[in-house]
Amino acid sequence: MDQILNIFRALADPTRLRIILLLQKMELAVGELAQILDQSQPRISRHIRILDEAGLAERRKEGSWVFLKPGPASELEILGRIFRSDKVAKSEQALHDQAQLSLVRNARAEMAERYFAAHAAEWDAIRSLHLPEAEVERAMLDLLQDVPLGNMLDIGTGTGRMVELFGESANSIIAIDNSPEMLRLARAKLLESETASGSDLVGKTNLKQGDFNSLPLDSGAVDSVILHQVLHFAQHPEAVLLEVSRVLKSGGIVLIADFAAHDREDLRTEHAHARLGFSDDSMEHWLAASRLELLETRTLDGGELTVKIWVARKSGISALHTDSGAITSRTRNLKRASA
Repeated sequence: MDQILNIFRALADPTRLRIILLLQKMELAVGELAQILDQSQPRISRHIRILDEAGLAERRKEGSWVFLKPGPASELEILGRIFRSDKVAKSEQALHDQAQLSLVRNARAEMAERYFAAHAAEWDAIRSLHLPEAEVERAMLDLLQDVPLGNMLDIGTGTGRMVELFGESANSIIAIDNSPEMLRLARAKLLESETASGSDLVGKTNLKQGDFNSLPLDSGAVDSVILHQVLHFAQHPEAVLLEVSRVLKSGGIVLIADFAAHDREDLRTEHAHARLGFSDDSMEHWLAASRLELLETRTLDGGELTVKIWVARKSGISALHTDSGAITSRTRNLKRASA
């Protein structure tokens, strides 16, 4: 009874009700809420504290920003029917707030465009060294097309491209990056992608700030893991793979896309690559030490840098679909090899 009373007390304020309606649309930063509602951040923070205590909103710190999303209160599902009714959703105040929310969406999109413009030369310089990214993505999709992704973890999500690529096949996604700026960029890009495709990527994706050396997840929390052009930033890749194994359920799958071993020292000095690619032997050794069984290795040639894709499982997943095509594919069955 006390919890129900707390919920109704929390909703018995016009500003807090407006906040809940906005959070039904998308996750928002405290500053963005202050902009939409035309109120000071301290005042908004007080309202958020009340909603948080009632379980109607949940706070998450991301660098110097604090983001809000709907809270864990099960009553929100029932209240959602009221929030979606025409009497509420099409009220003058709700329509005004929706218009202000559109300005926030536009501001995020403009931020993303500025970021891409500022870093385009850097990304283009690296991409010019290997196959077009579309070919790499096709190979990744081919390898995982018959694999149930379940609760998927995208480590080093960057712009959120892997969420866009695999999101429709996953039940839910946790996207982690150590950079608050990249998370804000991913958030903007996913909104743009969702608007264009009509999908529910934003609703099923949980963006989190975190370090791949110490993932902010419980053991056995995910069914699949993607590391796309991320592992070469790790000083100790073996430690990252141990963390991947920890959060992966038994039978879970991990896909690693990165560079084969190379000697481009400029990538270390100019682009902060801690590792100049990886050999098959090193990768197999690290995976085995992390209790991850290597299932398949693909080699994608065609540029100065060779792209490699390694797929492994924690245990007992069925054989992956393979298609030789123009891509060199080498399948390994460790149990058969050791027999």
